[in-house]
Amino acid sequence: MFVDQVTVTLKAGKGGNGCVSFRREACVPKGGPDGGHGGDGGSVYFIADENVSSLAYYRFQPLLKAKNGAPGEGGRRYGKRGLDLRLRVPVGTVVKDKGGILFDLTAHGQEGVAAKGGKGGRGNSSYATSTHQAPREWQPGWPGEEKEIVLELKLIADVGLVGFPNAGKSTLISRISAARPLIADYPFTTLAPNLGVVDIGEYRSFVVADIPGLIEGAHLGQGLGIRFLRHIERTKILVHIVDVSPYSGRDPLVDYRVIMKELEAFSPEVAARPQVIAANKVDLLGQDKTRLTRLQKMAARKKIPFFAISAIKREGLKPLVEALARALERLGEKDRGRAD
Repeated sequence: MFVDQVTVTLKAGKGGNGCVSFRREACVPKGGPDGGHGGDGGSVYFIADENVSSLAYYRFQPLLKAKNGAPGEGGRRYGKRGLDLRLRVPVGTVVKDKGGILFDLTAHGQEGVAAKGGKGGRGNSSYATSTHQAPREWQPGWPGEEKEIVLELKLIADVGLVGFPNAGKSTLISRISAARPLIADYPFTTLAPNLGVVDIGEYRSFVVADIPGLIEGAHLGQGLGIRFLRHIERTKILVHIVDVSPYSGRDPLVDYRVIMKELEAFSPEVAARPQVIAANKVDLLGQDKTRLTRLQKMAARKKIPFFAISAIKREGLKPLVEALARALERLGEKDRGRAD
């Protein structure tokens, strides 16, 4: 089950109470205070793990608790610290509370503290002074943080495939990578994003995300709605898969404009990213190429790279993949230049 957003309650451990104790040893009259401090409560951590692909585990775990610290003991013995709760989430998970984003886990092994454990209380040994030699004061442990947390997964991919339902996104990702999404001839076949790794040889590769079909009003919740739009936020290049066959019942130019409108409404920053147009299903055009040429002319006016492909017949895929690889390399060089 693919789950990309959940709400959970975290409860960090309570600190252990301090101890009131006095030394009682043979031949040691009037032994002084020796109550130890309580142990700190455990904290709750989230850790990015590339072997985890979904937040499904947390859907059925509404309350997650770390262990409490143990109370202090006589002989100035500190209480045992409560065990931390270390929770594994997919790489790309954003952790939020009501105040906003706590941290964004974008690399394997990266971690962050979501709820801090309470501090242990002081034992009576720490209250002793030259004028107060038999203190009975002690301090209770502090409660740990308790908060409601939203976990939101945003897939990390180099290229995002966007387009109307049944435009051919799933077919394309299955042809250029090892991903095997469900493919069928009805709308909204893809109900969860799919990731595929495209091998371009010489130890080079890039990751493609197939975003479930968008429709007009997606940013307002229509169709599969805004739920999956978040997965294109981390992509570097957007590939518009446009169905140019006469059997879709839609105008390819209108399809492109509708998707662009939805992207701009969702995030102008995302809509401004480098784009490629892939006119799919050219094998179904027959003699009349009007639908293809109109889209091609529009791409030329906007200076958007254009490719005519047939994903199902594997036509035109190699030039598309090579162009995407070159574009990603150029973007990587620009990023390195800014870093220098």
